[in-house]
Amino acid sequence: MNIDRTLRSIVAVHASIPEDAFTAGALGTRREGSGVVIRGNGLVLTIGYLITEADEVWLTTNDGHVVPAHALAYDQETGFGLVQALGSLGVPALDFGDAAKAEIGDPVVIADGIGQFVRANIVAKQEFAGYWEYLLDEAIFVAPAHPSWGGAALIDRDGKLLGIGSLHLQMASQDEETADINMVVPINLLPPILDDLLNRGQVNKPPRPWLGAFSAESNGEVVVMSVAEGGPAAQAGLRRGDVISEIRDGEVDSLADFYRKVWESGPAGAEIPMRILRDGREAWLRVKSADRNSFLRKPQLQ
Repeated sequence: MNIDRTLRSIVAVHASIPEDAFTAGALGTRREGSGVVIRGNGLVLTIGYLITEADEVWLTTNDGHVVPAHALAYDQETGFGLVQALGSLGVPALDFGDAAKAEIGDPVVIADGIGQFVRANIVAKQEFAGYWEYLLDEAIFVAPAHPSWGGAALIDRDGKLLGIGSLHLQMASQDEETADINMVVPINLLPPILDDLLNRGQVNKPPRPWLGAFSAESNGEVVVMSVAEGGPAAQAGLRRGDVISEIRDGEVDSLADFYRKVWESGPAGAEIPMRILRDGREAWLRVKSADRNSFLRKPQLQ
């Protein structure tokens, strides 16, 4: 791999978000991370939370060239975001690798948009459930972790793109020591949806039902940590500390199982009956789900 050539294809992403945006409180109004040039016309792949509701985006190349850009799309299911440079970046596009063929132990490089990179190894490929109603069937986990992971590029030994950095986590080993790792969204999730994102701004299928519940798994139970203000869960009366034990007539046995049962209930707008445990008592709630995107500011046409 020619690391210097590869690093040229990775850019810094700077986004400004209005103070009254739905995600401003949780994600901030100034967001910085990285993105990868994936087409010669300046199309950049990043992690979506960097550009959600952005009204201004700037891209900076390794040599300091700054170009304005437009947030094209954010796919809630994969977590990918797309940005279109509005001027010439003057850098090559990075070819895609095959994340499905990557194996545990493989050497990789995870690199950001300001030229910093970490030589790492794949330490796991497994299911990942995020507290914000997010689920990947097989995420990639690498160690050691990159300190600037958001939108960073995961590169294989041939200099090809395996995925986009999403999170910084800690993993416990068998001897109970913890290691810092990065969770990466596999690149193989992009090609099936790329044309839809470019042409429609979203995938051409009914949106998933969204509850607006931020949950965690604790000893096999799904516990509500908080609810989005004004979201479906809040309107239905779901509260912090509630344990979600059933969806419809099915027992919930993990965070991933909870999400799958909700998403199997129909498209956004479907009513989700759930049994909860609150202060030792059982109760049933009916949550009228929504389309998460309806709560977000849409990218402005340039």
